[in-house]
Amino acid sequence: MDFWKDKNVLVTGANGFIGSWVTEALVKNKANVTALIRDKIPNSYLILSETIKDINIVYGSLTDINIIKRALNEYEIDTVFHLAAQAIVGAANRSPLSTFESNIKGTWNLLEACREHELIERIVVASSDKTYGDQKKLPYTEDSPLLGLYPYDASKACADILTRTYYNTYQLPVAITRLANTYGGGDLNFSRIIPDTIRAILKKQSPIIRSDGTPVRDYMYVKDAASAYLILAENLHKKEVIGQAFNFGTNTPINVINLVKKILKIANSALKPAVKGKGKTKGEIDKQYLDSSKAKRLLNWQPSCILDRGLKETFEWYKLNLNKIEK
Repeated sequence: MDFWKDKNVLVTGANGFIGSWVTEALVKNKANVTALIRDKIPNSYLILSETIKDINIVYGSLTDINIIKRALNEYEIDTVFHLAAQAIVGAANRSPLSTFESNIKGTWNLLEACREHELIERIVVASSDKTYGDQKKLPYTEDSPLLGLYPYDASKACADILTRTYYNTYQLPVAITRLANTYGGGDLNFSRIIPDTIRAILKKQSPIIRSDGTPVRDYMYVKDAASAYLILAENLHKKEVIGQAFNFGTNTPINVINLVKKILKIANSALKPAVKGKGKTKGEIDKQYLDSSKAKRLLNWQPSCILDRGLKETFEWYKLNLNKIEK
């Protein structure tokens, strides 16, 4: 319980969806947290949860290596969680260069700054299940090749490889997370199916499914995602963990139409989903889900929240907060 007490931790993307929850967990565990934030997001979970009152903030972009070096040195950082990224798939498809700039250059800047910073003890870098691309063999294991072919997927694959390069070449103490689709309160990206469906229900509108409803994903509750980050960092001193990538998911894939129906049932709504798509959505993979047995074996991690309970908590969060975040 005392592992994080007085640790000096830098979180990039701390006002993003998962970053906000990781930051909150670190604060609750008495870490000294510094957030590197590019844009102010007034309705982020970091602000709504009031976690922002308990952290240091450095404003700047990962594309500026001097900002990163200043944050590491001035706050005597020993631990880094790198979650900052352009994470919206549609935006990446529309504007790949800005995505590459943020996700690839931002990662090599961070790694290089950490390499030069003598106080660093552990770094956890966010990759994604999207790095695996479209493969015939499912679920993905960590040994599956990285075949991401769309802009977001490719950018995260590059960041993933760069991170492992810095371990193998410079022995930088890194590990990598590859998370399943993550959901929960505080996700402001309403292009994602869960917050979009919940918002529609709360507005008494039929949820729109932009595919044909058949794409399959694994959905993990954000509290389990936050615990995955902390547990991975806590185990980075182990030789079987350092330099490794780990899948984190629930091992319970579900297709989009059944997911939406499940949310409608949890909300006790009589609305019917409107299926607008025909066939596979352009720029997205049809089936994605992970094998998380490595995390269970080496980290003793497994998800604690089943989908129904996580969706219920998420629905209740938006029910209380939707008006705040849409002001």
